[in-house]
Amino acid sequence: MTKTSEQVLSEKKPRRRYHILETIIHAIFLILGLVAVGCVLIISIYLILSGIPAIKEIGLVEFLFGTEWSSTAADPKFGILPFILTSVYGTAGAIVIGVPVGFFAAVFLAKMAPAKVKAVITSAVGVLAGIPSVVYGLVGMLVLVPLIRQIFNLPDGASLFAAIIVLAVMILPSVIKVSVTALEAVPKEYEDASLALGATKIETFFRVSVPAAKSGIAAAIVLGVGRAIGEAMAVMMVAGNVANMPSLFESVRFLTTAVASEMSYSSGLQRQALFSIALVLFLFIMMINVLLNMLLKRQKEH
Repeated sequence: MTKTSEQVLSEKKPRRRYHILETIIHAIFLILGLVAVGCVLIISIYLILSGIPAIKEIGLVEFLFGTEWSSTAADPKFGILPFILTSVYGTAGAIVIGVPVGFFAAVFLAKMAPAKVKAVITSAVGVLAGIPSVVYGLVGMLVLVPLIRQIFNLPDGASLFAAIIVLAVMILPSVIKVSVTALEAVPKEYEDASLALGATKIETFFRVSVPAAKSGIAAAIVLGVGRAIGEAMAVMMVAGNVANMPSLFESVRFLTTAVASEMSYSSGLQRQALFSIALVLFLFIMMINVLLNMLLKRQKEH
């Protein structure tokens, strides 16, 4: 039975509507993507334009490798090497502590934990992710800092070590959540095949599931690094906020806290130098992301 022209037209109308709707949705997604890229470009251009003048006036070598920061002195010094090294050491310490804890917790939640235990721990991790930075800093200042002072017999417990512990706790939710998602996305057939070949559950988890989810786990580590290196408020409350060369049990200042602590009263060259610090921090984070992405691409190729 042949269709009439009216029936054919009536069938084409819904298709046209769907096509128009898809075109509109694609256009919206494209605009949102361009807005996101535009925001990154605007921030990058603004930091470059605001930060370069101070670096030119101070001198690149003196700015990056100077060991003294006294921005309000009669003869001001703008060396940020203590801030750079403190941020590197603090972030590295937080990653060394937080990533293994978060990784093994994720493996346990994704592959071993009973349903009730998993529900409780997942809820706790969600609460941990929602705690404001200032609360972490307050708890660290009232509990952790006095504890470090008593245990290690120090004049002041506000130190790089306190900052590392707080940052390690703060990155746990990011590492755990993303790693659990990556591990749960591994096809069950991979694990069944491994078990059928005689491997134990532990061997299967660490030799099959984890390698299959390595991209997601690496993304979790990237998020953890970004959270650790970009934190300001909590670190400012537990690290002492003094521009010293980094030492584990001495008061220190991070790149982020250097900007946050002086921006409100800064002016002139001091203000420009703070924008230069923000530019260095921005480039540092971009460099870490690029290096990790290159590492992931090489692993995929092999």
